[in-house]
Amino acid sequence: MKLHSTIMSEVMNTTQDPFYFILTGIPGFEAYHIWISIPCCCLYTISIMGNTTILTVIRTEPSLLQPMYLFLSMLALTDLGLTLSTLPTVMQLLWFNNQKISFEGCFAQFFFLHAFSFMESSVLLAMSFDRYVAICRPLHYATILTNSVVGKMGLAILCRCVLAVLPSLFLLKRLPFCRSHLLSHSYCLHQDMIRLVCADIRINNWYAFAVVLLIIVMDPLLIVLSYILILKSILHTASWAERLQALNNCLSHMLAVLVLYVPMVGVSITHRFAKHAPPLVHVIMANIYLLAPPVMNPIIYSVKTKQIRHGIFHLISQRSRHLR
Repeated sequence: MKLHSTIMSEVMNTTQDPFYFILTGIPGFEAYHIWISIPCCCLYTISIMGNTTILTVIRTEPSLLQPMYLFLSMLALTDLGLTLSTLPTVMQLLWFNNQKISFEGCFAQFFFLHAFSFMESSVLLAMSFDRYVAICRPLHYATILTNSVVGKMGLAILCRCVLAVLPSLFLLKRLPFCRSHLLSHSYCLHQDMIRLVCADIRINNWYAFAVVLLIIVMDPLLIVLSYILILKSILHTASWAERLQALNNCLSHMLAVLVLYVPMVGVSITHRFAKHAPPLVHVIMANIYLLAPPVMNPIIYSVKTKQIRHGIFHLISQRSRHLR
């Protein structure tokens, strides 16, 4: 009751002071924030250590400087960005009950959070193209996917995602926030912030719909198309052993795709068809969508990719020798 009244007083103060938003954290569990911070801290630590390890292994192993692993390093960088974009506000709220975030800080978090989310999808699309070329056109793999081409694809992904998010940022920033400044998560989401606007948001909604179609819908469709072509090519191979080998080469990527898009679909369904569900349901779904890819991707690629696994063992053995 005391915590609830504290939140309400903060909301009243923030409504008068238009330079802050209020983050609610996990509604109904405010008294347990310090305990909830333990698994959250563990997940953030796993994400940071796992993705940093993947990047270190790829950088230090000359045999891994190939297109497939360069794309994997892009995925690890994206996951690190996604993790670090929300880490400060989430842990600050859970540890110190600091619910205030400045307008500038909230818009910056909104930009990085959505940009890195779109990058995750774009990198997985690029990785599906890599798998398509490796399996369907193996003799031309080295000439099609050179390091220069991979670098240009990475730059195109960066430009695509930044240019997709920037208009949303400017369209939202021009609008007045006069209803309330209370956000329903531990970080700043576009769909959460736009609910607080007291002006015409039709342009924002149409632009958001266009971005969803061009990235969140188009990317998985193109990934599915690439795997249809891959399966068609695999079925024309001579032996079951070759077919299994080809599928095994794609397994890590397929799992990473599922880890991203299954929670994304879950969040979309919850927002669309479960608007009257308890706020806790929406918060849990949003946190799963946020944390699942950065935590699971390093585990998936460490377990399923032999070269990465050997690189990690080699890195550990080198460090242990230095410590002796």
